Amino acid sequence: MIDFYFDCSSPWSYLAFRNIQPLARELDVAITWKPVLVGGIFNTVNQGIYAARESWDTPKMRYARKDVHDCAQEAGLRIHFPPSVFPVNSVKAMRGCVWLTQSTATQPLFLAFAEAVFKAYFQDDRDISQDAVLADLCRQLGINAEAFAQGITQADIKDQLKHNTSEAIQRGAFGVPTVFVGDDMYFGNDRLHLVRSAVLRARNA
Repeated sequence: MIDFYFDCSSPWSYLAFRNIQPLARELDVAITWKPVLVGGIFNTVNQGIYAARESWDTPKMRYARKDVHDCAQEAGLRIHFPPSVFPVNSVKAMRGCVWLTQSTATQPLFLAFAEAVFKAYFQDDRDISQDAVLADLCRQLGINAEAFAQGITQADIKDQLKHNTSEAIQRGAFGVPTVFVGDDMYFGNDRLHLVRSAVLRARNA
């Protein structure tokens, strides 16, 4: 019932990723996880985001940093924002998320891997674009790092990530996290209360 489009380079995705899981358990609904490349979304429909990032010392950006930390505190998370490398090239990490969901053997490790990537980037300030970082996370989780490295180079994995990104754009997304309940779109960690209401409405329809 819930489609969740996310990119591990987004702090708001991290917050919503954490917060939507207990919500789904409470409502007993499934989440379809949709890894995307938020840069691909920005390049297509939201290029103005780049100009907004040119200076972190504006009232809006100062508040954005405060807002991230306030929301993280509410979620019981510690987030370092912005990380030393920001924005970061998350393509390999996001292909890894796709790869893990494609096999019944690795699918149970998907949530742990996504959480580990988020934590590495936003708590430990590690560069998640680096092969060595991703391999280390794989080893910590019991994922075969060599199979992971080979898997994310497969054409079908690359194509699925592109498809997810294009699908999000076609459905109206302009950033992440973007959540759909049926055809109803909700953007951002701070709209999860509306997601909850939408699930309840759909269930009672």
